[in-house]
Amino acid sequence: MSPTDLSVVAPARPTETAPAESLCDVVDSRRVEATLRWLDDHPPHLIADELARMDALHAGMAFRLLDKDRALAVFEELEPVDQQQILTGLRDQSFRELVEGMDPDDRARMLREAPAKVAKKVLAGLSPHERRMTAALLGYPEGSAGRYMTPEVVALPRNLTVEQALRMVRTKGSGAETVYTLPVVDAGRRLIGIVELRELVLSAPETMVSDLVVTEPVFARATDSAERAARLMRETNVINLPVVDSEDRLVGLLTIDDAVEVIEAADSEDVARQAGTQPWAGHYMAAKVFQLARYRAMWLLLLLVAATLTVTVTDAFEATLAQAAHLALFIPLLIGAGGNAGAQAATSCVRALAVGEVRVSDLLRVIWRELRVGLVLGAMLAAVGMLIGAVFVGAQIAVVVGITLVVICGWAATIGGTMPLLAKKLRIDPAVISAPMVTTLVDATGLVIYFTTAKMVLGI
Repeated sequence: MSPTDLSVVAPARPTETAPAESLCDVVDSRRVEATLRWLDDHPPHLIADELARMDALHAGMAFRLLDKDRALAVFEELEPVDQQQILTGLRDQSFRELVEGMDPDDRARMLREAPAKVAKKVLAGLSPHERRMTAALLGYPEGSAGRYMTPEVVALPRNLTVEQALRMVRTKGSGAETVYTLPVVDAGRRLIGIVELRELVLSAPETMVSDLVVTEPVFARATDSAERAARLMRETNVINLPVVDSEDRLVGLLTIDDAVEVIEAADSEDVARQAGTQPWAGHYMAAKVFQLARYRAMWLLLLLVAATLTVTVTDAFEATLAQAAHLALFIPLLIGAGGNAGAQAATSCVRALAVGEVRVSDLLRVIWRELRVGLVLGAMLAAVGMLIGAVFVGAQIAVVVGITLVVICGWAATIGGTMPLLAKKLRIDPAVISAPMVTTLVDATGLVIYFTTAKMVLGI
């Protein structure tokens, strides 16, 4: 066999692929051609994610290499705080073109969080029509559906035929954010119902729109909570939700992309508060160390002060500990189990409140349910705890540990499930009654339960 033949059958040497470079790495190396290739090879949402990870200087350098249409697509994928960072580095003409091309609802959301100087510059650079729409959205209450809806809607009069309606959609649709859901209105622009574009396309041209309209559509008012409206869309499986004013006149549509962002922001805020920190805007990787520390410090300080309750309880039962020193061995086990049980119940209840599975009126039912869950969990843990106690310190203290675990878990689960509902009733964000706060409270009361049980069982 010739060398050529050998080369054919010989196993190929595995090729080594270089690790993919991030946009930040390419920009750092000052390779313009490589940066342009990277931007061309990646979709807008990935470019936006990379820009959000970068500092203002490098993000601005990369963004200015995008063409006009692609720049707008990437810009609208960014969070408001990152959009402001990009805008500060643009020249006046590029600045005006970018903010003029944004959808009014996206522009209003950015301005809501922008410094006054940036907001003034944005509004000054808009055409009169775009400025009026943006100002109208900013006039609605913070966090309302009106702030997130798009006012660019194709609304159909009820007396049109399908052929006329489709002609109107073709004429006005380019200026609307969506045409999949078409509100039907009367002469006073009051919402009568909705018709889907699919129904128009599949119906005969001479069919009247009034014969196709859904006359009892799901809708929200502009002053309603945006989160409530977004969750309503999820519950009813609609992709666009009509938004009306106090007189039932159509003012816009809440689209599915904005609804997803609203729910994501609300869930992120809940997770942050449940973890004992303040929510922050922007990308985690772009946040400064001291910025993250500042967001977390307040809750840690409050919990540190609250933890002095545990010290106080331990000090009050110092005589009990002196007579049965082995009790101290099980303090971490007991307060850890109780704190975790309370945190689990609090997290479950906050989530159930957020998605509408639980209401404040269900308070007594939640108490009864969580009490039983806690007792079952406590009994399971007690079996293990008594075994550990019997091995290390003897039967008497093992019984104390077992009884305490049952009582603590029942108490912790009840407190954890109850506090978010009480917070809701008092108009406090249930997520503020976070797992760390529940854990701290259960730690202190759990020690009281432990030492009281020890005094009763051991007779000390």
